[in-house]
Amino acid sequence: MVATGTPQARVGASRPGIRAAKPRRRRVGSGRVGYLFVAGYTILLLLFGVVPVAYALWLSVTNSSGQLVGLGNFTRVFADYRFGSAFAHIGLYLTLWLISLMVLVVTLAVMLHGRLKRTSALVRFVCYLPGAFAGASSVLIWLILLDPVASPVGPVLRAVGWRSAAQVVAPENLPVIFTIIAFWTGAGSWIVIMYGALNGIPDEVIEAARIDGAGAVQTALRIQIPMLRKWIAYMLILAFAGGAQLFVEPQLVGTASFGQVPDDWSPNQLSYQYAFVAADFNGAAAIAVVLLVLSLGCAAAAVFKAGLFERGHS
Repeated sequence: MVATGTPQARVGASRPGIRAAKPRRRRVGSGRVGYLFVAGYTILLLLFGVVPVAYALWLSVTNSSGQLVGLGNFTRVFADYRFGSAFAHIGLYLTLWLISLMVLVVTLAVMLHGRLKRTSALVRFVCYLPGAFAGASSVLIWLILLDPVASPVGPVLRAVGWRSAAQVVAPENLPVIFTIIAFWTGAGSWIVIMYGALNGIPDEVIEAARIDGAGAVQTALRIQIPMLRKWIAYMLILAFAGGAQLFVEPQLVGTASFGQVPDDWSPNQLSYQYAFVAADFNGAAAIAVVLLVLSLGCAAAAVFKAGLFERGHS
Protein backbone atom coordinates (compact mmCIF):
# COMPACT_ATOMS: atom_id res chain seq x y z
CA MET A 1 0.00 0.00 0.00
CA VAL A 2 1.07 3.55 -0.71
CA ALA A 3 0.60 6.15 1.95
CA THR A 4 -1.53 9.13 1.14
CA GLY A 5 1.31 11.49 1.83
CA THR A 6 3.78 9.91 -0.62
CA PRO A 7 4.66 11.52 -3.96
CA GLN A 8 2.95 8.65 -5.79
CA ALA A 9 -0.34 9.48 -4.06
CA ARG A 10 -0.02 13.16 -4.87
CA VAL A 11 0.56 12.31 -8.54
CA GLY A 12 -2.45 10.01 -8.52
CA ALA A 13 -4.59 12.68 -6.89
CA SER A 14 -3.62 15.16 -9.59
CA ARG A 15 -4.53 12.87 -12.48
CA PRO A 16 -8.21 13.94 -12.67
CA GLY A 17 -7.01 17.49 -13.16
CA ILE A 18 -4.71 16.38 -15.97
CA ARG A 19 -7.49 14.42 -17.67
CA ALA A 20 -9.88 17.36 -17.34
CA ALA A 21 -7.41 19.68 -19.07
CA LYS A 22 -7.32 17.63 -22.29
CA PRO A 23 -10.95 18.32 -23.33
CA ARG A 24 -10.28 22.04 -22.85
CA ARG A 25 -7.42 21.82 -25.34
CA ARG A 26 -9.67 19.97 -27.77
CA ARG A 27 -12.40 22.61 -27.42
CA VAL A 28 -9.91 25.37 -28.15
CA GLY A 29 -8.72 23.49 -31.21
CA SER A 30 -12.27 22.92 -32.47
CA GLY A 31 -12.96 26.61 -32.04
CA ARG A 32 -9.99 27.44 -34.21
CA VAL A 33 -11.20 25.02 -36.85
CA GLY A 34 -14.56 26.79 -36.81
CA TYR A 35 -12.88 30.14 -37.40
CA LEU A 36 -10.95 28.57 -40.26
CA PHE A 37 -14.17 27.34 -41.87
CA VAL A 38 -15.83 30.76 -41.79
CA ALA A 39 -12.68 32.64 -42.77
CA GLY A 40 -13.21 32.05 -46.49
CA TYR A 41 -16.77 33.31 -46.38
CA THR A 42 -15.77 36.29 -44.27
CA ILE A 43 -13.03 37.30 -46.71
CA LEU A 44 -15.39 36.99 -49.70
CA LEU A 45 -18.08 38.91 -47.82
CA LEU A 46 -15.66 41.75 -47.15
CA LEU A 47 -14.31 41.84 -50.70
CA PHE A 48 -17.57 41.45 -52.62
CA GLY A 49 -20.11 42.67 -50.06
CA VAL A 50 -18.87 45.22 -47.56
CA VAL A 51 -16.31 46.95 -49.77
CA PRO A 52 -18.69 47.49 -52.75
CA VAL A 53 -21.39 48.78 -50.39
CA ALA A 54 -18.96 51.20 -48.79
CA TYR A 55 -17.81 52.34 -52.25
CA ALA A 56 -21.43 52.84 -53.39
CA LEU A 57 -22.16 54.86 -50.25
CA TRP A 58 -19.12 57.05 -50.97
CA LEU A 59 -20.14 57.56 -54.62
CA SER A 60 -23.71 58.44 -53.60
CA VAL A 61 -22.58 61.42 -51.50
CA THR A 62 -19.87 62.73 -53.83
CA ASN A 63 -19.72 64.09 -57.37
CA SER A 64 -17.58 63.02 -60.32
CA SER A 65 -14.69 65.07 -58.91
CA GLY A 66 -14.82 63.32 -55.54
CA GLN A 67 -16.26 66.34 -53.71
CA LEU A 68 -18.88 65.82 -51.03
CA VAL A 69 -22.36 66.86 -52.15
CA GLY A 70 -24.40 65.38 -49.30
CA LEU A 71 -27.86 64.37 -50.49
CA GLY A 72 -27.48 66.12 -53.83
CA ASN A 73 -27.37 62.91 -55.86
CA PHE A 74 -30.44 61.55 -54.07
CA THR A 75 -32.36 64.78 -54.71
CA ARG A 76 -31.41 64.63 -58.37
CA VAL A 77 -32.51 61.03 -58.94
CA PHE A 78 -35.72 61.59 -56.94
CA ALA A 79 -36.58 64.42 -59.32
CA ASP A 80 -36.09 62.18 -62.36
CA TYR A 81 -39.47 61.45 -63.95
CA ARG A 82 -38.44 57.79 -64.40
CA PHE A 83 -37.67 57.21 -60.71
CA GLY A 84 -41.26 57.05 -59.42
CA SER A 85 -42.54 54.80 -62.20
CA ALA A 86 -39.59 52.39 -61.83
CA PHE A 87 -40.21 51.95 -58.10
CA ALA A 88 -43.97 51.71 -58.66
CA HIS A 89 -43.39 48.87 -61.13
CA ILE A 90 -41.09 46.99 -58.79
CA GLY A 91 -43.42 47.60 -55.84
CA LEU A 92 -46.38 46.03 -57.67
CA TYR A 93 -44.24 43.13 -58.83
CA LEU A 94 -42.88 42.48 -55.32
CA THR A 95 -46.38 42.56 -53.85
CA LEU A 96 -47.64 39.93 -56.29
CA TRP A 97 -44.46 37.86 -56.03
CA LEU A 98 -44.26 37.75 -52.23
CA ILE A 99 -47.98 37.06 -51.73
CA SER A 100 -47.99 34.22 -54.28
CA LEU A 101 -44.77 32.83 -52.84
CA MET A 102 -46.03 32.89 -49.26
CA VAL A 103 -49.47 31.45 -50.00
CA LEU A 104 -48.74 28.90 -52.71
CA VAL A 105 -45.37 27.62 -51.49
CA VAL A 106 -46.57 27.05 -47.93
CA THR A 107 -49.81 25.47 -49.16
CA LEU A 108 -48.03 23.11 -51.55
CA ALA A 109 -45.43 22.16 -48.93
CA VAL A 110 -48.12 21.34 -46.36
CA MET A 111 -50.08 19.31 -48.93
CA LEU A 112 -46.99 17.36 -49.96
CA HIS A 113 -46.19 16.69 -46.32
CA GLY A 114 -49.70 15.48 -45.61
CA ARG A 115 -52.12 14.14 -48.19
CA LEU A 116 -49.58 13.72 -51.01
CA LYS A 117 -46.76 12.28 -48.91
CA ARG A 118 -46.46 9.10 -50.99
CA THR A 119 -45.75 11.02 -54.21
CA SER A 120 -44.06 14.01 -52.57
CA ALA A 121 -40.53 13.00 -53.62
CA LEU A 122 -41.45 12.98 -57.31
CA VAL A 123 -43.49 16.17 -57.06
CA ARG A 124 -40.69 17.98 -55.20
CA PHE A 125 -38.21 16.91 -57.86
CA VAL A 126 -40.48 18.15 -60.65
CA CYS A 127 -41.04 21.46 -58.85
CA TYR A 128 -37.31 21.91 -58.35
CA LEU A 129 -36.36 21.26 -61.99
CA PRO A 130 -37.15 24.78 -63.32
CA GLY A 131 -34.72 26.22 -60.77
CA ALA A 132 -31.90 24.42 -62.60
CA PHE A 133 -32.23 26.87 -65.49
CA ALA A 134 -30.32 30.12 -65.41
CA GLY A 135 -32.40 33.29 -65.20
CA ALA A 136 -31.82 34.26 -68.83
CA SER A 137 -32.73 30.76 -70.04
CA SER A 138 -35.98 30.84 -68.09
CA VAL A 139 -36.95 34.16 -69.64
CA LEU A 140 -36.20 32.86 -73.15
CA ILE A 141 -38.37 29.81 -72.51
CA TRP A 142 -41.21 32.05 -71.37
CA LEU A 143 -40.81 34.33 -74.37
CA ILE A 144 -41.71 31.30 -76.50
CA LEU A 145 -44.53 30.24 -74.18
CA LEU A 146 -46.02 33.74 -74.25
CA ASP A 147 -46.05 33.96 -78.04
CA PRO A 148 -49.56 32.96 -79.23
CA VAL A 149 -48.10 31.84 -82.58
CA ALA A 150 -45.32 29.54 -81.33
CA SER A 151 -46.52 28.63 -77.82
CA PRO A 152 -47.93 25.17 -77.06
CA VAL A 153 -50.61 27.00 -75.06
CA GLY A 154 -51.28 29.38 -77.95
CA PRO A 155 -55.00 28.45 -78.16
CA VAL A 156 -55.44 29.53 -74.54
CA LEU A 157 -53.70 32.86 -75.18
CA ARG A 158 -55.78 33.47 -78.29
CA ALA A 159 -58.95 32.62 -76.39
CA VAL A 160 -58.08 35.39 -73.93
CA GLY A 161 -57.82 37.78 -76.87
CA TRP A 162 -54.05 37.95 -77.31
CA ARG A 163 -53.06 37.46 -80.97
CA SER A 164 -49.41 38.48 -80.80
CA ALA A 165 -46.51 38.48 -78.37
CA ALA A 166 -46.63 42.28 -78.28
CA GLN A 167 -50.13 42.12 -76.79
CA VAL A 168 -49.04 39.60 -74.17
CA VAL A 169 -46.01 41.60 -72.99
CA ALA A 170 -47.84 44.91 -72.88
CA PRO A 171 -46.49 47.08 -70.01
CA GLU A 172 -49.64 46.64 -67.91
CA ASN A 173 -49.19 42.84 -68.00
CA LEU A 174 -45.51 42.80 -67.01
CA PRO A 175 -45.87 42.57 -63.19
CA VAL A 176 -48.04 39.46 -63.55
CA ILE A 177 -45.77 37.94 -66.22
CA PHE A 178 -42.63 38.51 -64.16
CA THR A 179 -44.38 37.04 -61.11
CA ILE A 180 -45.23 33.88 -63.06
CA ILE A 181 -41.66 33.59 -64.34
CA ALA A 182 -40.19 34.14 -60.87
CA PHE A 183 -42.57 31.62 -59.28
CA TRP A 184 -41.86 29.01 -61.94
CA THR A 185 -38.12 29.48 -61.47
CA GLY A 186 -37.74 29.93 -57.71
CA ALA A 187 -40.74 28.40 -55.95
CA GLY A 188 -39.56 24.79 -56.29
CA SER A 189 -36.49 25.25 -54.12
CA TRP A 190 -38.57 26.96 -51.43
CA ILE A 191 -41.08 24.09 -51.49
CA VAL A 192 -38.20 21.70 -50.79
CA ILE A 193 -36.97 23.92 -47.93
CA MET A 194 -40.43 24.26 -46.39
CA TYR A 195 -40.95 20.51 -46.67
CA GLY A 196 -37.73 19.96 -44.75
CA ALA A 197 -38.85 22.47 -42.12
CA LEU A 198 -42.13 20.58 -41.72
CA ASN A 199 -40.15 17.39 -41.08
CA GLY A 200 -38.57 19.19 -38.13
CA ILE A 201 -41.92 19.50 -36.34
CA PRO A 202 -42.10 16.74 -33.67
CA ASP A 203 -44.51 13.93 -34.51
CA GLU A 204 -45.84 14.10 -30.94
CA VAL A 205 -47.20 17.59 -31.59
CA ILE A 206 -49.08 16.49 -34.72
CA GLU A 207 -50.41 13.39 -32.95
CA ALA A 208 -51.62 15.47 -30.02
CA ALA A 209 -53.50 17.75 -32.42
CA ARG A 210 -55.15 14.74 -34.09
CA ILE A 211 -56.15 13.26 -30.73
CA ASP A 212 -57.75 16.61 -29.86
CA GLY A 213 -59.86 16.31 -33.02
CA ALA A 214 -57.99 18.70 -35.32
CA GLY A 215 -58.35 17.94 -39.01
CA ALA A 216 -55.76 18.53 -41.73
CA VAL A 217 -56.75 22.17 -42.26
CA GLN A 218 -56.85 22.99 -38.54
CA THR A 219 -53.51 21.26 -37.99
CA ALA A 220 -51.97 23.28 -40.82
CA LEU A 221 -53.40 26.62 -39.67
CA ARG A 222 -52.85 26.20 -35.93
CA ILE A 223 -49.76 23.99 -35.70
CA GLN A 224 -47.68 23.71 -38.86
CA ILE A 225 -47.85 27.22 -40.34
CA PRO A 226 -47.22 29.01 -37.00
CA MET A 227 -44.19 26.78 -36.44
CA LEU A 228 -42.96 27.70 -39.94
CA ARG A 229 -43.09 31.40 -39.12
CA LYS A 230 -39.33 31.86 -39.04
CA TRP A 231 -38.81 29.93 -42.26
CA ILE A 232 -41.49 32.00 -43.99
CA ALA A 233 -39.81 35.20 -42.80
CA TYR A 234 -36.47 33.93 -44.07
CA MET A 235 -38.03 33.13 -47.45
CA LEU A 236 -39.66 36.56 -47.73
CA ILE A 237 -36.40 38.35 -46.86
CA LEU A 238 -34.43 36.59 -49.59
CA ALA A 239 -37.27 36.83 -52.11
CA PHE A 240 -37.62 40.57 -51.48
CA ALA A 241 -33.88 41.13 -51.85
CA GLY A 242 -33.79 39.18 -55.11
CA GLY A 243 -37.00 40.66 -56.52
CA ALA A 244 -35.95 44.25 -55.82
CA GLN A 245 -32.95 43.69 -58.10
CA LEU A 246 -35.07 42.63 -61.09
CA PHE A 247 -33.06 43.28 -64.25
CA VAL A 248 -32.67 40.30 -66.60
CA GLU A 249 -36.38 39.70 -67.18
CA PRO A 250 -37.46 43.21 -68.27
CA GLN A 251 -34.20 43.69 -70.18
CA LEU A 252 -34.67 40.55 -72.28
CA VAL A 253 -38.39 41.05 -72.75
CA GLY A 254 -37.75 44.63 -73.86
CA THR A 255 -35.15 43.46 -76.38
CA ALA A 256 -37.41 40.69 -77.72
CA SER A 257 -40.37 43.07 -78.06
CA PHE A 258 -38.26 45.65 -79.95
CA GLY A 259 -38.41 48.30 -77.26
CA GLN A 260 -42.03 47.85 -76.21
CA VAL A 261 -40.82 47.51 -72.61
CA PRO A 262 -38.88 50.63 -71.56
CA ASP A 263 -35.24 50.16 -70.64
CA ASP A 264 -35.88 51.89 -67.30
CA TRP A 265 -38.79 49.70 -66.21
CA SER A 266 -37.13 48.61 -62.95
CA PRO A 267 -34.84 50.56 -60.56
CA ASN A 268 -31.91 48.31 -61.48
CA GLN A 269 -32.44 49.13 -65.14
CA LEU A 270 -32.64 52.81 -64.31
CA SER A 271 -29.41 52.55 -62.36
CA TYR A 272 -27.83 50.85 -65.39
CA GLN A 273 -28.97 53.73 -67.60
CA TYR A 274 -27.40 56.23 -65.22
CA ALA A 275 -24.10 54.34 -65.04
CA PHE A 276 -23.48 53.07 -68.58
CA VAL A 277 -25.56 55.35 -70.80
CA ALA A 278 -25.23 58.70 -69.04
CA ALA A 279 -21.88 57.86 -67.38
CA ASP A 280 -23.34 59.12 -64.09
CA PHE A 281 -21.99 56.61 -61.58
CA ASN A 282 -22.89 58.84 -58.64
CA GLY A 283 -26.58 58.87 -59.58
CA ALA A 284 -26.49 55.10 -60.15
CA ALA A 285 -24.95 54.63 -56.71
CA ALA A 286 -27.71 56.75 -55.16
CA ILE A 287 -30.38 54.47 -56.66
CA ALA A 288 -28.46 51.41 -55.43
CA VAL A 289 -28.30 52.85 -51.91
CA VAL A 290 -32.06 53.51 -51.95
CA LEU A 291 -32.64 49.85 -52.87
CA LEU A 292 -30.25 48.78 -50.13
CA VAL A 293 -32.03 50.85 -47.48
CA LEU A 294 -35.45 49.52 -48.54
CA SER A 295 -34.22 45.92 -48.48
CA LEU A 296 -32.56 46.30 -45.09
CA GLY A 297 -35.63 48.02 -43.64
CA CYS A 298 -38.01 45.31 -44.84
CA ALA A 299 -35.60 42.59 -43.69
CA ALA A 300 -35.33 44.14 -40.22
CA ALA A 301 -39.13 44.35 -39.97
CA ALA A 302 -39.48 40.68 -40.94
CA VAL A 303 -36.74 39.61 -38.52
CA PHE A 304 -38.27 41.36 -35.51
CA LYS A 305 -41.86 40.51 -36.43
CA ALA A 306 -41.15 36.80 -36.80
CA GLY A 307 -38.58 36.62 -33.99
CA LEU A 308 -36.09 35.11 -36.39
CA PHE A 309 -33.26 35.05 -33.84
CA GLU A 310 -35.34 33.74 -30.95
CA ARG A 311 -34.73 30.21 -29.78
CA GLY A 312 -37.34 27.49 -30.02
CA HIS A 313 -40.18 26.87 -32.48
CA SER A 314 -42.57 29.52 -31.24
